[in-house]
Amino acid sequence: MREWSREEKYRYLKDPQELAELYEQISKSPYRQTFHNQAVTGLMNDPNGFVWHDNRWHLFYQWCPWGAVHGLKHWYHIVSKDLVTWENLGVCLLPDQEGGYDNKGVYSGSAMPIGDKIYLYYTGNHRDPDWTRRAYTCLARLGNDGWPEKYPLPLFGAHPDYTEHQRDPKIICLPGSNKYYMIIGAQTKDKRGCALIYSSGNLQHGWQFAGELKVPGFENFGDMWACPSIERFDGRDVLLLCPQHITLPGRGGSQNHNGYILGTMDWDSLTFTPDGQFHVLDFGFDSYAAACANNLQEEDKAILIAWMGVPDVEYPTDDEDWSGCLTLPRELTIRGRRLIQRPLPELKKLRDERIPLPENKAGCFVLPRAAEIELDCRPGDVRLDLFVDEEGKGGLSVIYSEEEKQITVDRSGMRIRFNETEGTSRVRPLEFGLFHLRIFVDSSSVEIFVNDGDAVFTSRVFPTDREHFCRISGDTFNRVWTLKPAVKDEFLI
Repeated sequence: MREWSREEKYRYLKDPQELAELYEQISKSPYRQTFHNQAVTGLMNDPNGFVWHDNRWHLFYQWCPWGAVHGLKHWYHIVSKDLVTWENLGVCLLPDQEGGYDNKGVYSGSAMPIGDKIYLYYTGNHRDPDWTRRAYTCLARLGNDGWPEKYPLPLFGAHPDYTEHQRDPKIICLPGSNKYYMIIGAQTKDKRGCALIYSSGNLQHGWQFAGELKVPGFENFGDMWACPSIERFDGRDVLLLCPQHITLPGRGGSQNHNGYILGTMDWDSLTFTPDGQFHVLDFGFDSYAAACANNLQEEDKAILIAWMGVPDVEYPTDDEDWSGCLTLPRELTIRGRRLIQRPLPELKKLRDERIPLPENKAGCFVLPRAAEIELDCRPGDVRLDLFVDEEGKGGLSVIYSEEEKQITVDRSGMRIRFNETEGTSRVRPLEFGLFHLRIFVDSSSVEIFVNDGDAVFTSRVFPTDREHFCRISGDTFNRVWTLKPAVKDEFLI
């Protein structure tokens, strides 16, 4: 794996043509996705600024141009009219050089459209000459001409009672209120994860520290809370967060998680009262930094998208100088004490051709590089082996045990293995058994939706040339479609 010097990681982009050769190299990779947003070059991670404005969905992502390294971050801008097909608009926010408040990175944040502008809230990662980190919450304004205008001064700096790890501002507007809130991920000086709340009557100025968010029962839950948000839909409040450096049951050696707590938020006392435990959003191996669209007008659901990756790990395409993609957008609703995540109905537009499933001697059929698989399952054991070879060996296994009432996803059979210290299998109990699977396969990923969104398993996979077969066993009714491209993978900086 390549070792990056500080100078290489934090090199400023001066001319798009500096990346032209890298893009040409990356575009030849067999692992470039067909219908998922991915890094145009280099590294992609957190989705940012997810909003509806000017008859389009706007989404930005964290982008380091030079390679698969967490170095100098930018915001890259993509748009869609239907959340299915996407278009690159190019880099939007670049770090200022030298003494700027974001001189070493435009870090994650959110957005709010007002009038004909989108206001972009982000963490400015500043480093002094001695490399001391200083975090600033910054603001930029994006007009319909596509040009961002950074405000000359930050809205505020890091609060002195916490460590320098203060980032990922999420802007919140309460219906019927003339006050705005901002929630920021943070770390106490004794290394406990928390969230800070700021408030103002104006989006552009006047922000004051309101206090630390109180979440009874979660005072010692990881050493940092990244990407926190409080969403309200379906008559309930939901606290989304990414607790770091903590192990959870059933999550192998993973130290970084993305999940949620259902409860009730009291903005007067800044108290989120949990109604139950912390749940992971995604039971798979590779999902983090989930963000909800900020101005959805429907009160019974939310729309979520996440980074299909996790921090502090490596991926096989790192050696090709690129890494990262985003999950498919999911529709969130609440059922009982759980979030339900369903693929958007619009994704059916991607279906190209329903294909027959002729089996070879090993009971396998050819798995398209971009496909949707749907299974209706009757009572009994079910097994689905994806990315096996022609003899049915290896691959990623989806196994449901009727006796144990649980589903297991195991990728240990893949020839290209990675991040094995994070664990090679994930399990989810299914109290009422298995009745439905809907699976989206792309060149280097798989997203498995269980029982109409009751559980989701998202994972990166990197099949070799031999690993393009599938085998299904159990009492199931199966349909498979090839899927059309949905992303213009073009060189636009």
